Parts: sequence; structure tokens; C-alpha cells
Amino acid sequence: MSGTFVGMPGFPAFPSAAREAVHDTTLRGNLRHATHTIRAKRAKAVAEVSDWAELREAGKRIKDHTLRHLDHYLVQLEESVTAAGGTVHWAADADEANRIVTGLVRETGESEVVKVKSMATQEIELNEALEAAGIHAYETDLAELIVQLGRDRPSHILVPAIHRNRGEIRDVFRSEMGAWGRPAPEGLTDTPAELAEAARLHLREKFLRAGVGVSGANFMVAETGTLVVVESEGNGRMCLTLPETLISVVGIEKIVPTWRDLEVFLQTLPRSSTAERMNPYTSTWTGTTDADGPRAFHLVLLDNGRTDTLADEVGRQALRCIRCSACLNVCPVYERAGGHAYGSVYPGPIGAILSPQLRGTASEIDASLPYASSLCGACYEVCPVAIDIPEVLVHLRERVVEGGEVTRGGNKVVLRPSKGHAAERAAMRAARWAFTRPGALRTGQRLASRTRRLHPRTLPGPGRAWSGTRDLPPVPAEPFRDWWQRTRGGNDVKGTAG
Repeated sequence: MSGTFVGMPGFPAFPSAAREAVHDTTLRGNLRHATHTIRAKRAKAVAEVSDWAELREAGKRIKDHTLRHLDHYLVQLEESVTAAGGTVHWAADADEANRIVTGLVRETGESEVVKVKSMATQEIELNEALEAAGIHAYETDLAELIVQLGRDRPSHILVPAIHRNRGEIRDVFRSEMGAWGRPAPEGLTDTPAELAEAARLHLREKFLRAGVGVSGANFMVAETGTLVVVESEGNGRMCLTLPETLISVVGIEKIVPTWRDLEVFLQTLPRSSTAERMNPYTSTWTGTTDADGPRAFHLVLLDNGRTDTLADEVGRQALRCIRCSACLNVCPVYERAGGHAYGSVYPGPIGAILSPQLRGTASEIDASLPYASSLCGACYEVCPVAIDIPEVLVHLRERVVEGGEVTRGGNKVVLRPSKGHAAERAAMRAARWAFTRPGALRTGQRLASRTRRLHPRTLPGPGRAWSGTRDLPPVPAEPFRDWWQRTRGGNDVKGTAG
């Protein structure tokens, strides 16, 4: 895989990466077709549910309750998993998680693992850590397989290879499959059925010989120690049941208290992600059993910035995310820039608020992500757990510009304002001064109205970054206050809107 996600020290800021992406006409065509198709199907699936608003509110409340009592439910989960025959490991960061998983694989004596699609393992770059230890990790999700064979990076939460069209996928299969295992069939075309069959034949031998499976989980149920994976292809079911050892790496926020709580999300997640009433494959497992499935089960609970995010009263709502990707499919910025421009395994609107909290805003890319949005609010409208992404974006922009106290590594630290925002800070301070002095504000409004014919249509200096793609709004001939005073005499008229 090319590039990197964790830390991103050399990745360009979002505006630079997006500027290059928007000039790729093939990429934009692929994204436009895919996102519009998924968006339309999701809207139809959601419209079938008469109580969707109530389900959305229930999901939000369950997640908020769980996050407020996360310490209690994590301990309950550990007790439940252990009682069912599993082993729980705690990983504070990516390095610790990778050491744990690598050590567990080495203990089995295996040199290969098969993987269920997992964003947590992408987040910590587990594949690269295993490769460095001489262990080959094989992705089994079709889209992840395409990305891995093409030495590419995922660009979407639900459809990691959304930036590829069928012809590109055929070319990747033809040129790369042989180096990873069973080669593509002779004369492979770009028809979906042939591509799917080529992937099926390629993966079958890996499923049958794998001794270790690695997964994430969509949910963990605290009361029983049960883990849940929902998917559409069946590859996950193969990875979860055939190997002798199963290792699951899961973010600590993926927990729900009870089976009854899980029922809410098994209604909202399929409709919001794949636009299905339910997923074709919903796999649940609780520890181990002598009669079936893996003989050893290990759960690696991953923090990696999540407790720091939990400490932020505004930003913590990002931890409600159930990774449905609905926000990506309606976002005008994502549709044009694609997922790679975000420099994170979590692209789109949710990535713009989650990545800067998990990783901090010290790097150029993370400081720029809160600005990767038009604040149109479409992401909030479709979120099945009601994450107010625009609110968090504005909150993080304030952090970037003004600095202030945050939690990093469990400790309170004070961030210095980011470089390059001096003009923005000056403008906001000037606005604050004016808005707290009505007389000065009134004088400024009148002066602006009387000189409006002299106003430029674009801003000079740093302001060019804003006005380079839009005109300044025209100043009215008369300030609102003067118009109100002239027409209403300064008195409210009963029944009019304020």
C-alpha cells in the first residue's frame, strides 16, 4: 500500500490535495456516479420506515449514555468476554495494538492472516506492521482486495475502491493477482460477474488454508461479550469461522450496553450504509466453543486518541459514529475531492472531525481538515445517530485558530494557535469589538452603505483565498437598523417576526 495514514507528517494540507483531485475527470466521474446512486437508494430505504426519526433519536441517546459510562461498560465487556472463553487486551495506541497482534500471530506459528474489512486496523496500519514482522495479511473484502492489489489507499468508508471503475479493476486483477496467489482467469473482462468470480476463486484458497483471522467489529455487546460484524459478501463469515485463531481489533467506542440496544442499530446501519433493510450477513460471536469456530479468541480494545476525544464535550459526539458513510455520499466537498485528499482512513465529513481529534491538529493536514466543508449541514441531516458535524467543524476551527486547552495522551495541554491564521484572528477580534459597541457598529454600517460603489468585488491580501472563487456580497443602500427606524419608528409591530 502506498502512502500512510497515521500521523501524516508529510501529507499536504487538504486544499492542496483537493486541488489536484478535482482536476482528475475520471475520479470525479466515478465519485459522482457512485455517490448519487448510493444516495438515492438510501433515501428510498429510509423512507420505508415510519419511525426513522425515533430510531435516530434512540441511537443518539444510546450512544451518548454509553459514552458517559464508558468505563463501566468496558469493564463489563471484559468480564463477559473472559467468562465466554476469550482473552481481552488493552491497547493505548497504534504501536501497542500492533505489538499485541503481531505477538499473538507469532505465537500460533502462522505467517499469513486473512482479514475482515476493518477501519480500526487500517487506522493503526496493522498490515504494514505485520509485513515488517514477516507476516502476510490478505484483505478479503472485494473492495479492500482491489485496493490492496493495486497498492492503493481506501477512499470511502463503505466502498474503499469507489474511485476505481470496472475497467481499472479488471486491469489491476490481470496484472497483480498472480503475485498474491491464484492469478486472474484468462480473458477476464470488466463485467461485474466475472470480476466477482475472479475474486472468489483467488480468495477461496486463502480462506481454506488460513490459521489466523483478523477482524474489527461494528458493535460489541457489554452484557454478553458478543461481537457483531455486518457485511454483504460473506467473506467476513469465512474469516470469522474457519481459522483456528481469531483476533479482533476494535475501538473502545463501538460498545453498546445490551442486545436490546443493538436492535436499534441493526435497523439504522444497513439502511444508512448499503440501503438494505438488513445486511445479507450479520455475524455474531461470543468467546469460544469446543463445537464450532475458532479455538482461541482475542479482543484488542483500541484507544488511540478516543479517550482524549471523549474529554471534549463538543467533539465527543464524533464517537457516536457507526461508520455508515451516509455523510460522505451527500457531501459536495467529498464528491469533488474524493477520499484520498483527507489524508486519513476516515474521509469525508466524519473524517474531517474525527481525524483531528484522534491525531491532534499539529500537522498541516489535520489543521486543515476542519475547513474541508461548506457547512451546508447535509451530513447532519442524514446521520443515523444525529452527529452535528457542522457544530464540531466550527468548534475545531476555533481550536486551530485560537488554540487553547485540550486533552492529549490523557493530559491537559494548551495548544498554541496554528500558523497562518493571524488575519483571521484579527478579523474576529475586530468583529467582537464592533458587535459589543452598538454605536460603533451603527457608524460602520452607515459608512459601508455610503461608500458601497467604491467597494471591490474581491478581497486583497489573505482575503483572496476566500474571494477567489466567489464575489463579495453587495452592501445594501441602507443599513437594516436605519430602515427599521424609518419605516417602523423603532417600534415592534405586533405579529411580525423578529
